[in-house]
Amino acid sequence: MSARLGERTWTELQGGVPRTVLVPVGSVEQHGPHLPLDTDARIAAAVAFRVADGDPSLLVAPALSYGASGEHEGFPGTLSIGHTALRAVLVELGRSAGAWAERLVFVNGHGGNLPTVPEAVLQLRDEGRDAAWFGCAAPGGDAHAGRTETSILLALDPALVRWEVAEAGNTAPLAELLPTLRSGGLAAATPNGVLGDPLGATAEEGARLLAGMTAALQHALPRWHLDPRAHLT
Repeated sequence: MSARLGERTWTELQGGVPRTVLVPVGSVEQHGPHLPLDTDARIAAAVAFRVADGDPSLLVAPALSYGASGEHEGFPGTLSIGHTALRAVLVELGRSAGAWAERLVFVNGHGGNLPTVPEAVLQLRDEGRDAAWFGCAAPGGDAHAGRTETSILLALDPALVRWEVAEAGNTAPLAELLPTLRSGGLAAATPNGVLGDPLGATAEEGARLLAGMTAALQHALPRWHLDPRAHLT
């Protein structure tokens, strides 16, 4: 049967093996002139589906594509629900899933959704629900719409990458940019919305990055070891 929760019927979910629901969480926000607005949701969903493939105990819910993206409001196309609404949605999803699923994992693809994702999960756990979250992060990757995300999108769907307009943005270290980002958002730090340099990105690198994220979540799920922020490690 399909791992896609949205394709199942309620009768197919009666009894059987205990189930863990994976909920991809992303954003609708600018990703430079060359990547689609739903990049983060696509990455989170790709990791979730790869992990669930062939495992009858895992179901992947439809992605929550709207997140907290206020830092991107200076660019057209951004649709942000903010941290307060995001937390409320995640908590309600967790409460609902807890009525029939054994466990729930939010697979987060947007760094701007932090710290709200762990806060929502900690609330669910305080309420007695077995919830956790996992971050789709690439160690050593650049911050936003650079080589890392461009490589992953090339691996997922190269037709979505507008190579003819791809260009470097602000390549300063993120720690150096944080004061500007906090005071003026992405637009104050990078006119084209890119933090990093997409040039040199390859589908092969993207496939390796996806494989690494997938392996990390596959390893973490059966261990079910949560750090103090309820992150699966």
